[in-house]
Amino acid sequence: MKKRSRPGPAKMADIARLAGVSPSTVSRALAGSPLVAKKQRDAIVRLAREHGYVVNATARNLRLQRTETLSVVIPLGHEASQPLTDPFFAEMLGHLADEITQRGYGMFLQKVLPPMEDWLARLIASGRSDGIIVIGQSTEHEALEAAAEKYRPLVVWGGHVGHQSYCTVGTDNIGGAMAAVDHLLSIGRKRVVFLGDPTGPEIALRYAGYRQALEQAGEEPQHVVPAHLTADAAYDTMRALIASRRRFDAVFAASDVIAISAIRAIAAAGLRVPEDVAVVGFDDVAFAKHTNPPLTTIRQDLQRGARLLVDLTFRRMAGEDTPSVTMPAELVVRESSGAPRR
Repeated sequence: MKKRSRPGPAKMADIARLAGVSPSTVSRALAGSPLVAKKQRDAIVRLAREHGYVVNATARNLRLQRTETLSVVIPLGHEASQPLTDPFFAEMLGHLADEITQRGYGMFLQKVLPPMEDWLARLIASGRSDGIIVIGQSTEHEALEAAAEKYRPLVVWGGHVGHQSYCTVGTDNIGGAMAAVDHLLSIGRKRVVFLGDPTGPEIALRYAGYRQALEQAGEEPQHVVPAHLTADAAYDTMRALIASRRRFDAVFAASDVIAISAIRAIAAAGLRVPEDVAVVGFDDVAFAKHTNPPLTTIRQDLQRGARLLVDLTFRRMAGEDTPSVTMPAELVVRESSGAPRR
């Protein structure tokens, strides 16, 4: 006796027949279109679920000419060895994934290393996403400028460079750096060194704020010590600075990773933080409050930043010409600069 074959999943035409509507109405209802009354939409969705109808997302996206994916790209022309496990990247990518998922989209993540010729133009031409979020300008300001002339759904996390044509979201790097240096001066520190590489726009702005704060206070800017954004390299740089016997009593680091590495190096040299050297970082990553001693730093609101990046990308996908956004920076005082223990 022949076994009866199991019926396959229902097709759109089957759902339309059961609901007494046209296939196009079923399509609109399953896409959540407000053109279909809510009561009817709910009934169609229920029928589709009961009869095992599955939307062919690939076919729908081809029809609508969209991928329902955003590209998140991290160009590392300035710092090829910086890993995606870097605390800043880890926090930012987590917040971005949450925001993108809440929009019903997926995230395509790409790390771009040298050589970097035409990386952005190739990504745009691939059509693999509906919009692009770039984390950090690195050395790619000109590539971003060129892309922004023709490709609208592009938003960049970074420092606002005067007269740029691409849309950015970022923190007030100059204001944050000034707050950090003003704090160090207010607790009696006179020789504040800057630890970081001002090659990229964000760190260049932080260096500008460092200089501006010292000049306004009538103090001479001290040493600029180029430091990589990786923990081991920053540690070695700080050890070399201590060994050089240059006189300094405070460090303003361009990132929390650099600052935490500096604290390790200072302790390894037999010095004390903050008694001998006060240390201030920039970012306020999650474990900054758990270092020994807890790190004074400039807070960037990465959750809000991720929300703005995704929101502006969707608005630009819809054809809107959105302005750049600069968020305020916040000084968070902890024990690495002499805050009293609680």
